[in-house]
Amino acid sequence: MSKLRCAVIGTGYLGQFHADKYAQLPECELVAVVDANPETSASIASRHNCQGLTDYREILGKVDAVSIAVPTSLHFQVARDFLAAGSHVLVEKPITTTVEEADALIELAREHHRVLMVGHLERFNPAILALEGILDQPRFIESTRLAPFKPRATDVSVVLDLMIHDIDIILDIVDSPITHIEASGAAVLTGDTDIANARLTFANGCVANVTASRISLKSERKMRLFQKDAYLSVDFQNRVLATHRRGLGEMFPGVPEILSEEARFENSDALLAEIQHFVECVLTGRHPRVPGEAGRRALAAAAEISALLRSA
Repeated sequence: MSKLRCAVIGTGYLGQFHADKYAQLPECELVAVVDANPETSASIASRHNCQGLTDYREILGKVDAVSIAVPTSLHFQVARDFLAAGSHVLVEKPITTTVEEADALIELAREHHRVLMVGHLERFNPAILALEGILDQPRFIESTRLAPFKPRATDVSVVLDLMIHDIDIILDIVDSPITHIEASGAAVLTGDTDIANARLTFANGCVANVTASRISLKSERKMRLFQKDAYLSVDFQNRVLATHRRGLGEMFPGVPEILSEEARFENSDALLAEIQHFVECVLTGRHPRVPGEAGRRALAAAAEISALLRSA
């Protein structure tokens, strides 16, 4: 079978890593990288012995699959053009800037029978993958995602930059409609929200308290989940899943027994796992772990939170 012809559109900080991963996969041929900066595209292209271009339109209809890692404001235009030209698309999060744009991409992918997957990377963190089979209707979720300030990705608020990772995971875990949202936040170092907190209430009674900051002195990415007779803690950064369950006995009179387990996962390449999954979906027709619909759902919640912050 001939190799899958792949390209990466946008080879900045994240896009260059996409190019590296495609170049590693035996079932793929990285045929081109595209960036508005000719020096950037030429540098990445020379690293992988492929074409370096500045205009993605030169390869429309000439590649089977693409990763799109351009600024968020360009996601819709670039993804639309590749889907219409018959390419499968992995687009970085957030899927688009508006829900209407996301709907248009989902419909276009459906019309052309193409995979549309969204790059919510934390879905491929081994600590999150290990939750499958353990989670059972969580009633309360608390997540914190803290990061020091970096000049990149400030074209969007911290909600679309960082919080949307946890929103996506929580919506997937709870699998129930949101009935109410409260939000507060502040702009500190940029013209948009740099630190935010949102409280999501779901139709099934679950409540999620979500905090994200891009102006912290430390990095932290944790999620705590509470369900009947169990507390689970996920440390995304260190890839640790801790489980604490109520046992049948007592530690002391009147004090229930607590059974604790901790699973630590070796260093893993979540981006490689994500791209391998995308390629597998393209080759086999498998439904992606994070389809366009999931990206749209996370964007819709993030947009509502952002609207509440703007009106505060």
